[in-house]
Amino acid sequence: MREVEVAVVGAGQAGLSAGYFLRRAGLGPGAGFAVLDHSPGPGGAWQYRWPSLTYGKAHRVHDLPGMPLGEADPGRPSAEVVAGYFARYERAFDLRVHRPVDVTAVREGGGGRLLVETDAGTWAARALLNATGTWDRPFVPYYPGQETFLGRQLHTAGYRGAAEFAGRHVVVVGGGTSAVQLLIELAEVARTTWVTRRPPVFRDMAFDEDWGRAAVARVEQRVRRGLPPQSVVSVTGLAATEAVRQARARGVLDRRPMFDRITPQGVAWDDGRTLEADVIVWATGFRAALDHLAPLRLREPGGGIRVEGTRVVKDPRVHLVGYGPSASTIGANRAGRAAVREIRALLAGAPSPGAQPREASLAG
Repeated sequence: MREVEVAVVGAGQAGLSAGYFLRRAGLGPGAGFAVLDHSPGPGGAWQYRWPSLTYGKAHRVHDLPGMPLGEADPGRPSAEVVAGYFARYERAFDLRVHRPVDVTAVREGGGGRLLVETDAGTWAARALLNATGTWDRPFVPYYPGQETFLGRQLHTAGYRGAAEFAGRHVVVVGGGTSAVQLLIELAEVARTTWVTRRPPVFRDMAFDEDWGRAAVARVEQRVRRGLPPQSVVSVTGLAATEAVRQARARGVLDRRPMFDRITPQGVAWDDGRTLEADVIVWATGFRAALDHLAPLRLREPGGGIRVEGTRVVKDPRVHLVGYGPSASTIGANRAGRAAVREIRALLAGAPSPGAQPREASLAG
């Protein structure tokens, strides 16, 4: 059993940002805080991105607080660029990330502490800063006949590049940025069909700060009500970059409505249309990786966890960074600062603004 003031679970953008602000608050690695990460090396979810997703093709990686990324070769895989940046950052601020460490459960401990149980032992913490993101929980919806398909099905989490699909017909499912990126890439070597539940919305306007704030506010409204969060990207729409405009002109991004069932040879609609396919790629997003928090019973009847800012309403010792409105890279930085500010007040014995007493938070 190791006692620590704050346990940080996850060392992606949100976790490293939290570590930086904990350092700024006067807490050091060891007795002050411990960052636990299940990945084999630095880079967060970025280290798992497909090799052909170069830095120039990826969404801009927002600088971590206190140290800019700097210039990077746009032709290098984004996984390499970001992993290298995160590694430099961990060294520069002496965050001493424990890895690979799998957190299996967080439960109530004695003396007001939380027990963070892992495959490398248990940490007893006065506060928990959870920054586990979503990469470990790829979401694939079920459609009738899915198990009968004779071709290949994979989620974007398992995609490694277009070359293995050369000459095939690939159906890409999903209306987000990853789907668009894959379609543009796959169309160079394969026949593609794009299906989505709703018509995609392409935005020619710049995603400026005002637009970003409005999008984040819409996501925040859901988590304040205890509903599962939407991604910020799902609210902003799709950026009509030059590559996207060219793909639309070529017909690569012509979209069909979502099919109703899957057949052994492909997909089908209830109006009688069918489409043969060799591969179905599910670009259907991810869900928050929060199963380890289940013993704390934080979920609301709506299925989500109600948070004020980053603080969990049912247990003010727990902060979710990179969840809901803070799931973007810039949002994670701001959330890390805000969470540490509240945790400092908690550790000093002052109640967080609007925090419920522990007894009340456990009722129901």
